[in-house]
Order: sequence, then C-alpha cells, then structure tokens
Amino acid sequence: MGKSTIIPFGPQHPVLPEPVHLDLEIQDEKVIRAIPSIGYVHRGLEKLTETKDYNEMFYVIERICGICSFGHGWGYTSAVEGLMEIEIPERADYLRTVFHELSRIHSHLLWLGLLADGLGFESLFMHCWRVREKVLDLFEKTTGGRVIFSFCKVGGLRRDITPEMQKEIISVVQEIKRESEPLMKVFLSDTSVKNRLCGVGVLSKEDASALCAVGPVARGSGVNNDIRMTGMGKYLDLGFKPILAEEGDCYARCKVRILELFQSIDLVEKAMLALPEGPVDVPVKGMPPAKDFVMRVEQPRGEAYYYVKGNGTKHLQRMRVRTPTNANIPAMVKTLQGCDLTDVSMLILTIDPCISCTER
Repeated sequence: MGKSTIIPFGPQHPVLPEPVHLDLEIQDEKVIRAIPSIGYVHRGLEKLTETKDYNEMFYVIERICGICSFGHGWGYTSAVEGLMEIEIPERADYLRTVFHELSRIHSHLLWLGLLADGLGFESLFMHCWRVREKVLDLFEKTTGGRVIFSFCKVGGLRRDITPEMQKEIISVVQEIKRESEPLMKVFLSDTSVKNRLCGVGVLSKEDASALCAVGPVARGSGVNNDIRMTGMGKYLDLGFKPILAEEGDCYARCKVRILELFQSIDLVEKAMLALPEGPVDVPVKGMPPAKDFVMRVEQPRGEAYYYVKGNGTKHLQRMRVRTPTNANIPAMVKTLQGCDLTDVSMLILTIDPCISCTER
C-alpha cells in the first residue's frame, strides 16, 4: 500500500460548474476519504428576516438559487400561507404545479448538458441547452423573467396566463419532447457514456436511506421518496407516481432524471388541459401569527424544507431553509469513498450539487 496524500479539489474546477471544495485523501489513485468544506459562498440570506417583512422576504428567498427560484418562491409562500391559514384558489395551485414542472424540465436539461460537457460531448451539451432555451422563452413570455420570475406571492400568483399562453405552453412542451427524445437516446445507449457511468459511484438503497438522501440521488438507489406524493400542489390529481431505478450508480441517477424530464412534460400537458377557470389570488389580511409552520417542496434536486415562525408583526421571527444538496452531501461523501480519482468529477456531477442553495 502506498502512502496516502491529501489533495484539495475545488472550489474552482475546469469541469464542475459549482464551487465544491473537498479535501480528498488519495492512496494509489483511489479516494480513501472525502472531507467537504462548506461556506465558500455563504450570503446570510436567512438573517435578512430581521430587516425585511414577510412579503419582501419572498424576493430574497427566490434568489437562493436561479435554477430553483420558482420552487423556493413556492415553498416560502406556501409556508407563510400555512402560517396565516390562507387557502389559495385552485387555478393558482394548478399554475404553480405547471411552472414548477417547467422549472424541473429547465433544471434537468441544464444538468444533462453539463453532464455531456463533462463526458466530452460538446455538441450534445449545446443541443441540450438549445432545447432548454425554449423553456426560458416560455418563462419570459408568461412571467416576464427568464431566471427570477417573482410569479408567486402570498395568497396565490401575481398574474394569470391567457388562453393563448395556455395553448402555447402545451405546444412548446410537445416540441421539447420531440427534440429531446433523440438526445436522451445518447445518454441511455451510447457505449462511451455507459463506460463512464455504469458501476461508478454506487450508493446502495440501505446507505441512501440511512444517509437521508433525497431526490434523484435517492430514487436512483431505489428509495421511494418524493414529496409530490404527499399532497403537494395538484400532483395526485394528475396521477403522479415517482420514477425509481435500482442500480444506485451514476448511470441510474442519470436515467432517473431523463425519465423525470419526460414525466414533467406529460404533467404540464395534463395540468394545462385540466386548468380550471377562476381567480389566481385571494386578499391577504393581518400579520403572521405567533406560531410556526413547515412546508416541504420537491425541487429538481430533491426535498427542500421551509420553516417559518411568526410573532404577530410583519417581520418573521425566524425563517429557515434546508435544501436538497445539504441533505445529499453525506451520500456524496459515501459514494466518493473507494472511487478512482479520475471519476471524482463525474460522480459529483451526477449528485448535481447546488452550492448556492446549500450555503445561502
């Protein structure tokens, strides 16, 4: 056995798009241990509850992460609505579900492009991001923003969509489905992709459960864990069922995200066809009472947890967010143990960490 060496990995890296910092203990090109270091981009957003009222905090929360901005806004507004016992209109609930799934499509296509780039498939990377632009164009037409939407608010939504927008959303997601199918065949069938992903970074079902992994990381190891099954939004009305894989390796996590991409397209179509008439918001009166409330949302990367505590004033006494990457760090460290040094960046990519979400 050779002597072990500690080498720093990140936070700047030529392959990884996120400022992940790890100290890797290496022995004969094998990773013995990975020690994560968190805090590089910490911004102290939760502290702002002391100076921003509960409506102003919404604009802070959706800036936790650009990719997951709608989900963060939905989680926060739903938590405050639960705190204040506000019931939003059914049309607003449907539209929140639609825009959350559009965000999942956008996030998964972005991630697949980054995976293709990490594999050396530059053309595939560009095609994934080209298709993703169609979702961003939809966001811009319906909400006015491509990354930060400010579409949700406490009590529902800030604006409605027109019948023409409704038809266009259906048309665009059908187009995304047609253009994505040949691209996804490369990820699922290409020999080069399989050689890099199959059998690499295996996380067993038992370890995934014990380490509280969430999202595609957990479902890629066969753990049936998806907050959309608990009554979030209109998912149960749309016949939603989680997508699972049993292998637990990098390929399984990739496969789960690809199948979720097409599932999200189907969910958007169903929701648009079932969209009821009516208002998209209700009047909000009073202040958050002196109690607390918890809301969970299934973000593209997994379960996000929102805690709010009121004190009878316009300022929340406490606001706390736990993001999916935070929950997946132990699983990431576990899968890195015993892997080849050359597989580290690919393994981290399939975990899909978001350090901006994690550190806030």
